[in-house]
Amino acid sequence: MASKVFFWNLRATVKAPFGKRMRSLLKAAKGSQYINEGDLTAIKLHFGEQGTTGFLRPLWIKPILDFVREAGGKPFLTDASTLYVGQRGEAVSHAMCAAHHGWDPLMLDAPVIIADGLRGEYEVPVPVGGKHIEDAYIAGGIAEADFFISLNHFKGHEMAGYGGALKNIGMGSASKMGKMQQHFSTGPIIDQEACTACEACIKACKPGALYIDEETGKIALDAEKCVGCGGCFVACRHDGLKVDWKTGVQEFLERMMEYSKGVLATKESPCLHVNFVMDVVPDCDCVGFTDAPICPDIGVLVSFDPVAVDQASMDLVNEAQPLYPSQLPFGVTPGQNKFLAIHQHVPEAFGLDYAEEIGLGSREYELINL
Repeated sequence: MASKVFFWNLRATVKAPFGKRMRSLLKAAKGSQYINEGDLTAIKLHFGEQGTTGFLRPLWIKPILDFVREAGGKPFLTDASTLYVGQRGEAVSHAMCAAHHGWDPLMLDAPVIIADGLRGEYEVPVPVGGKHIEDAYIAGGIAEADFFISLNHFKGHEMAGYGGALKNIGMGSASKMGKMQQHFSTGPIIDQEACTACEACIKACKPGALYIDEETGKIALDAEKCVGCGGCFVACRHDGLKVDWKTGVQEFLERMMEYSKGVLATKESPCLHVNFVMDVVPDCDCVGFTDAPICPDIGVLVSFDPVAVDQASMDLVNEAQPLYPSQLPFGVTPGQNKFLAIHQHVPEAFGLDYAEEIGLGSREYELINL
């Protein structure tokens, strides 16, 4: 069955400016129907890595926060820690990065809460029983929230091909261990020069895959015993263990979709997803810079179905006129998949077929224009 996706093409007037049109869009989608009085409402978004300029603008989000409050909810802005070294690897730097990018609780009337705690270890295990993920490790603040809204900057991604609702939910809502589970399945890369042989990772390794090499006196890995749980990364404080980013892309996408299922399973009611198809750049807001967009600004899409809202967003991007200069190869025409033209290593369905297969939603949709 086709899911409903509500669409506003960004046209506005003096009598109906941005905020009023956003409110009309959310009202048309019945965005408040599952928000109860006093619900602690997680507003999951990406605050933008230092150096990026294409992340969602705080003023775009304010009408959504007002809408939640009017429905009786208590919204808070949230994200979880990153695996890589940057400004968002732990809660203190992450919160300051958010503040520097304009996410001010006094202006927005909503606090910034880093959902997986001070060091990315505050998590709730959620049974998934998937092909790859048995238990998903979800950031505690997101898992415990009464209601969940994903606000998503729709753009390209260097590994997943594109980033939208499903990536923001699955990868973005996972604790550090959860992100590790999604990113690798073959075990860690060991940096023996950084290793101090403190053995913290050995104690954390339940399968017994890590041990001290007698010749080097440093950590070594028995790859046959490693199950890819990621516990060693959490334990290591010396960067002696690094992520092997070469996990197969299809498996990575499937793991991410299973994590999305785990996140949404923590809520009794359907969750709301808002895609901003604006500043459609080739790469994630994590990369530390923002490249030129690959198509014009298109609009805002809202749905209770994360698969449908991502599929509709991608279709609109593909139908749009390509922009140059950009990372797009010359010769791309409207109707061609722009993200696939840039990130040719990604499967054609971008994992959306697997998301549909495991019951996350439908790739069939009815686009309802505001």
